[in-house]
Amino acid sequence: MNIQNNTQFKDFITEIKTKILSSQYEALKAVNKELISLYWDIGRTILEKQEAFGWGKSVVKSVSQELQKEFVGMKGFSVQNLWNMRLFYFEYSQNEKLQTLSREIGWSHNVAIFQKCKDDLQREFYIKSVMKFGWTYRVLDNHIDNNSYEKYLLNQTNFDTTLPDEYKHQAKLAIKDEYNFDFLELNEKHSEYQLEIGLINKVREFLAQMGSDFTFVGNQYKLEVDEEEYFIDLLLYHRRLKSLIAVELKIGKFKPEYAGKMSFYLSVLNDTIKLADENPSIGIIICKEKKRTTVEYALKETNQPIGIATYKVSEKLPESLKQYLPSSSEIESKLLEFLEENEKND
Repeated sequence: MNIQNNTQFKDFITEIKTKILSSQYEALKAVNKELISLYWDIGRTILEKQEAFGWGKSVVKSVSQELQKEFVGMKGFSVQNLWNMRLFYFEYSQNEKLQTLSREIGWSHNVAIFQKCKDDLQREFYIKSVMKFGWTYRVLDNHIDNNSYEKYLLNQTNFDTTLPDEYKHQAKLAIKDEYNFDFLELNEKHSEYQLEIGLINKVREFLAQMGSDFTFVGNQYKLEVDEEEYFIDLLLYHRRLKSLIAVELKIGKFKPEYAGKMSFYLSVLNDTIKLADENPSIGIIICKEKKRTTVEYALKETNQPIGIATYKVSEKLPESLKQYLPSSSEIESKLLEFLEENEKND
């Protein structure tokens, strides 16, 4: 008898492999924490010595040269990285929570966060997101550049009431409040057909704007109900959410009836297209503009998960949206559920 074909033996090998992988992961975590602690101490001592002895900026270059002579071939002691260590300590020295959290993610992730984010709640949001969703440096950098923090606070969905707790926050992060379609180079007066075809012709740029976990399924995706045909503008799939994503494109202002039509599409998708092991389908209605109160009422009684977004051709968060950003206390309250949910899953 070949023991390698034995079910119990296969289970035993799987168990051992799992233990080894877990051990390797824990070892990597431990190494990372030591590295972050080292960088913290180096940054602290550089700042303290500068303040104590009045040393200027040139001391950082001298420190870099001495360390690289002593530790030949060891990366991490460049002039730029030493400045990053100093900034790391300077930015987080008054926030014990961020000090602790920063040791749970990689150094390059930390650098992106403390360099690009100046608000402590914003920093906590991105650190927690890296921990919760396993974002790579490139994905994190993309989220920061695309104002995911602000758009998470602003986005208009009904996911809190229509999606399970275990993935509603991931869904919120997957749906933006605004999409930047400047790559289409459309005239100001364009039709929905031109918008759709433009996105199809530049599907790579479109998916990059939507997010790295989206894949394209089809356009004008046909549904049949009672011998009638209905067509979804764009059908995508989100790999992490394991959900079909129906996208409707509107070149004008959002109207409440759009939510009813999308709810119909999602019901049909769930009953006729969705696979047994997939999560409920999600709808995104992308309009040229929207009135936020109208959207709130339109989604209030809808039992299908729907997000309402706009599209623009500007890269920055528009001034018209900034007025809707909540106060610091409201931000803390809104993020609390997201952050506490992450801690439950740690």
